[in-house]
Amino acid sequence: MLLDVLAARYGESFKAHKSNALVAEIKIIGGPKLILAKPLSFMNLSGGPTSSLMSFYKLEPESLIVAHDELDIPPATFKLKQGGGHAGHNGIRDIIAALDTNEFARIRLGIGRPPGSSDAADYVLKNFSSSEKSELAVTLELAADAIEEIARNGLVSAQAIFHAPGESSTA
Repeated sequence: MLLDVLAARYGESFKAHKSNALVAEIKIIGGPKLILAKPLSFMNLSGGPTSSLMSFYKLEPESLIVAHDELDIPPATFKLKQGGGHAGHNGIRDIIAALDTNEFARIRLGIGRPPGSSDAADYVLKNFSSSEKSELAVTLELAADAIEEIARNGLVSAQAIFHAPGESSTA
């Protein structure tokens, strides 16, 4: 959904790519060209399409920004991070394995923990409620702003803008 917001800002749409992903290319105003990619594989197998795209476009992992859901962050919020482990996220685990590095930027979009003893796997696949969708729309716009800032001025600059004062820049 985040990449849809970003592509729409620039009037671009996604097209099938031989890497098993949907791809849109945009030129950030005052910044570089970005390749937006949505793997068509299961989330847990995101590494293959990511690696294929990186190879096709001759990109280094340092230029990669991965957007993903995060159970440990409250809904309607996001955090920016460089590197680190996969924290149990199987899609991130697969990307790290495919690229043989964890040194890439991440936009961790909060979805919160499931209520009670609900299964996390079921929770991450459920649709958002109406109220969650309206909060999510604002969060996605801000996260798209963060991607643009990362592209123009780097992750540290984006963290300074989008993280609350006093938070760790590696959160």
